[in-house]
Amino acid sequence: MNNTSSLLLGTRRHHVHGRHAVVIGSGPNGLAAAIVLAQAGYGVEVHEAQAEIGGGTRTLPLTLPGFLHDFGSAVHPMAIGSPFFSTLPLEQHGLAWVHPPAPLAHPLDDSTAVMLERDLGDAERALGVDGARWHSLFEPLVGHWMQLAEEVLQPIVHIPRHPLLLARFGIPALMPARFFANTFFKDARTRALFAGIAGHSFLALEAPLSSSAGLLLGAAAHAVGWPSPRGGAQSIANALASLLQELGGVIYPNSPVAALDGFSRDTLFLCDVSPRQLLSISGHRLTDGFQRGLRKFKPGPGAFKIDYALSEPIPWKAADCRRAGTVHLGGTLDEIAASERAVARGQHAERPFTLLTQPTLFDATRAPEGKHIAWAYCHVPNGSTVDMTERIDAQIERFAPGFRDCVLARHISPPALLESMNANLVGGDISGGAMTLRQTLLRPSRRSYATTDPNIYLCSSSTPGMGGVHGMCGYHAARTALVRSKGIA
Repeated sequence: MNNTSSLLLGTRRHHVHGRHAVVIGSGPNGLAAAIVLAQAGYGVEVHEAQAEIGGGTRTLPLTLPGFLHDFGSAVHPMAIGSPFFSTLPLEQHGLAWVHPPAPLAHPLDDSTAVMLERDLGDAERALGVDGARWHSLFEPLVGHWMQLAEEVLQPIVHIPRHPLLLARFGIPALMPARFFANTFFKDARTRALFAGIAGHSFLALEAPLSSSAGLLLGAAAHAVGWPSPRGGAQSIANALASLLQELGGVIYPNSPVAALDGFSRDTLFLCDVSPRQLLSISGHRLTDGFQRGLRKFKPGPGAFKIDYALSEPIPWKAADCRRAGTVHLGGTLDEIAASERAVARGQHAERPFTLLTQPTLFDATRAPEGKHIAWAYCHVPNGSTVDMTERIDAQIERFAPGFRDCVLARHISPPALLESMNANLVGGDISGGAMTLRQTLLRPSRRSYATTDPNIYLCSSSTPGMGGVHGMCGYHAARTALVRSKGIA
């Protein structure tokens, strides 16, 4: 992995543009905001608390020498399918996508796997009795992916440019995933497949809106795929940082910002931080009422993550799993629903729904020759201190007997460690806040990206666009800031 310091200018300098902006945090949203501001002619500096840029898109040697693991997200359908990122020449800055033969495998206890094929026609044939229904549900979304992404990765309340398309997505997206799967699909195998995709929502499958992740990520699988960046997620951050540097921006790693008072009062601030951090660094500049609203913002469930160094590929019983970039380990719809319901109730599932990827099947740059890595996590209550290692290992072993014999080393990341490595991950919450109806409509307030200070904006996944590596929170926040400051027409 390239050393990100080669992209950075470590000496503070004064900008000559006349308009100055500071971005707090170098995650994908922070870097997206910085690029929008630099494109508009602002002098931009980005301050990152950690030694490496990227936030949730860092790649680190977490286990053994030569094994490169993604700290946060590893598979990136929303990045390759981002309406903003797709306008940027990121390939010219080193970003290359690796597409597995199939986006997703969902193994079952009968030693087979339900496959989500990338081609919609192939998916229709693979899903048998439910194939035609799957095709009819997803074809309108797949055929207009960028328009759909533009509609959903912004504030919910807006004047839609594509109202019929948004309705085709939004009406079923409001449904509980369990109800949706049982209503639209006949085969238990297809229901399990959809339940696993919907499980990315971090919601109980009986909850409203839990179908939204299933529909959006299912459509993305056919429209743009579920690829990984060659070399790891850090490649996304490096490409964005390289482009920002080309535009004149400067990034300062190891530069935590404890308060905004150290900068000029007329500086424009874009904050890729959680509402809790925003209060800490700028609370005195915000009205009392706005501060009270931010304090009420609820984090979502946490994640318990394990990175594995492996001596060989995972020995799946279902050979098709080796074609897939992502594997969902959860069994039936009922079992996945029980796991996610337990988390929603503040409990820990005995058989946790586990999301897993093994990037080295398709990208040999991530481990020494002949060796492999795997990345897996499950959902837990926010701030959980329960060790889920044995339960995650057991879920993998269930579908891949002999897996434990392949493990050379593990790196365990409970919620507290995730937060210590990225302060935005409050209590291990990787989604930017609970996906309640209120926090979907008002995220984190009715002002969306703006605050009560005209020079301070929030651009993290706690704003509309929500979790996922797509940069749209940063894009919309920066556009809002520029319009309000008359930086653009």
